[in-house]
This record gives sequence, C-alpha cells and structure tokens, in this order.
Amino acid sequence: MSLRPETTRQVDALVADAQVAGHVPSLILGVVRDGTLAHVATAGSHPAPDADLQFRIGSITKTMTAVLIMQERDAGRLALDDPLRRHLPEADAAGPVTLRQMLGHISGLQREPDGPWWERSDGVDLPTLLAGFSAAKIAHPPHRTFHYSNLAYALLGGALERITKTPWAQLLSERILDPLGMDRTTYAPTAPFAPGYVVHPWHDTLREEPRADTGAMAPAGQLWSTVADLARWAAFLAEPDPAVLAPETVDEMCVPMAMIDPDSWRAGPGLGLALHREGERVYTGHGGSMPGYLAVLEVHRPSRTGVVGFTNAYSFRSGGLGTLGRQLLTQVLDAEPTPARPWRPVDAPPPADVAALTGRWWWMGLPLDVTWDASTGDLLGTMPGDPVSRFVPQGPDRWRAVSGEENGEVLAVLRDDNGTPVALDIATFVFTRSPDDAP
Repeated sequence: MSLRPETTRQVDALVADAQVAGHVPSLILGVVRDGTLAHVATAGSHPAPDADLQFRIGSITKTMTAVLIMQERDAGRLALDDPLRRHLPEADAAGPVTLRQMLGHISGLQREPDGPWWERSDGVDLPTLLAGFSAAKIAHPPHRTFHYSNLAYALLGGALERITKTPWAQLLSERILDPLGMDRTTYAPTAPFAPGYVVHPWHDTLREEPRADTGAMAPAGQLWSTVADLARWAAFLAEPDPAVLAPETVDEMCVPMAMIDPDSWRAGPGLGLALHREGERVYTGHGGSMPGYLAVLEVHRPSRTGVVGFTNAYSFRSGGLGTLGRQLLTQVLDAEPTPARPWRPVDAPPPADVAALTGRWWWMGLPLDVTWDASTGDLLGTMPGDPVSRFVPQGPDRWRAVSGEENGEVLAVLRDDNGTPVALDIATFVFTRSPDDAP
C-alpha cells in the first residue's frame, strides 16, 4: 500500500528537518504498510543513504534473539520460567533468575559485562564470559523493577547455543533471516555499508568508530541490516508468519512485563520487545545503538503499519531517533487511518444448533450479545465496555474463549428437557434469555 502524495511530502519534510537539527551525516526512515515498504525518506550525503545500505541495528538484535527463545519454548525444549542455570550451569550464581525475567529486563542482572566497553571492543567467547560470572552480577533482586541488561541477552544467546547445539548466528540465519528473505541482514558488515561516526559537539567534525565483533555479546546487539530488510522484520511483527513463530506467541511477547515509567505508564518491556504508548495507540518494537549508529523499529500492529530507520551517528541532538520514529509513525497513522474493511453478507446461515446460541443473553441486567463469525465458525461475545471475546468450539455444548475479556474461560450451553438452549454458563456466570431471571 503506497502513501498519498501529501503524506509522503510531510514524511520527507520531517526527515529532512530532523537530519539538520540532529546533526547526523546520513538519515533514512522507511514506512511499512501491509507487509511492504511503502515509502523511504532520506537526508544527508555522508554517505547518501538508500534502502540497500547497511547500518548496525544494535539492540534490535535482541528482538530476534527473543524470537529464537520463544521458538524453543513453543517446541517444548525450554520453559520461560526455567532458571538460567538449568541451561547454563556455569551461571549458577544467578540463582533463581529465569529466562522470562531476562527477556523482560526484570532479572536484576547488571547492564553490562565486566571489562572494556563491549560495544567498542572485540568480544570474548562464551566460556570466557561465563568464567567471569558471579553473584556480583546481580544488580538488585529480580522482578522488583525494570533494569535493562545487555548481559542478560548475551546469556540468553548462550543458553540457545547449549540447547540447540548450534551457534547463535547460524541459528538466526536458519530460523529467521533465511525464511523471511532478510539476506542483507548479516553478522558482519557487507558492502555497501555506512561508516559510523561520533559528531564532535563543538565543531561538527566526524570521528569514525571501530566495527567490533562482539563475540559472546552478539545476541545483544551485533547485527547489520538495511531499511529494506528491517521492513521485512517489521512486517513480521505486525503479521507473524506461523512458519517462523506462531502469531499467538508474538501476541504473548507484546504483553508488558513491567513499567519503565510507573508514574505515567507510557513504556514498558515485553518479552524481547519494547512497548510505547502514544495517545491511544501502543507501538511495538525496539531501539538500537552501537558506536557510530542509531536504529529504530516501531510497529502499530492493529493497522500493520511501521517505521524503521537508521543514522550513522552516535548522537541525535534533536531528541533521539526513537522519538523521531514514533513521531513519524503517528503522523502517518493520523494522516492515513487504516480503512475499514467493507462489510459483506454471509452466504449461508450458521448451523441450526449454533444459530440457537446467537442473540442477546442476560446476567444481572447486563446484556451479552452473541454473534457468529462465518469465516472461522467461532462465536463472538460482546458486553458493554468490554473487549470482544472469541469462543472456539471444543465439543458438544462447549466453547472456549481464546481472546477478549473471557480469554481462557469455558462457555457451557445449558439446555432444557427438550434440548433447547436456555442458558450460557461462562465461568459460573449464568446468562439467560430474560433480564428478569433471578441469578
């Protein structure tokens, strides 16, 4: 889906202004809609950016490491509440810290490994990283509060290697990059790529940064990618390919584990994904930084719209690339709301036994409207002010909710002696056809 000319003009102007105000050599942002890269806006010429130019994606790498962990969970080879030491015995000092806590940055593990700054130095291997692990790496008790940890993601990558007996980079290629056609997302830079810089704050000269191989820390931030490739990743997060990860598992990853800002509730970590509230919308994604580079990935999943982008500077003087990405995404969604899907009549009515369940039911004077989804065969239950609950059939007179207010609960159909449905029992709340029936 392409953007309207006026929207593209506004996007281009926003990016051009941001490059000037931010003092960044090159800036590129892409808008993703309905699974495709709908528009690319660029500014700067050092080098001139395009959709095939590689930049470092930094911590956006973590979103892919998290998907690998969830693949293993869905396959039954680990549980999210496994302690880390079950899979990495050398990390026994982590005590009861779990994989779930590490994914959600509530493990209490310190932010960085010991030694020189890992992002700017060639990294050590996993045995060396684990040899330096001790109880001193616990910054505070787990599950108390949000505390971002690069170290946690290095250890999650190590756990993946132990469980699968496959190097993390190979696992990533086989399980994610190859299936999604992300052939310009690589472990090391592959030309053409943008050099990364630090921009001097007083005289605007450039200092090129080293491009380190981070070793065992790679699962936290090693990867390089392009706007075209990162758009494919944004499209996956918006509408997951079940061959890579089940859509319901991606939904699970988008549930907040904590609040970064408990006073305002505007941001929080999910399972490997960052969540930001902008007005009444919630954006899913992650930011990224490595010496000389900043990256952004923001997706509005309900509308299948996203923004991805890069700059090749370590600072962004006008407020940050993440802020710009969310501003641009909001601008696109405000200018071009997702069009409503046209209503179409159903070719045939539901089976008689299902049709008998549709209509209005009552509990304590409150209405429950039950409708039928012809495309799936499910029942939809709606009560005033509540999300719609979707019920899937589970056997005679038994339906289980898979989403909405009643998610997980069973709807049991109660019948009279003639076999006519007279009530719906949802988790002991009995709905009848009359608002006057006593509870």
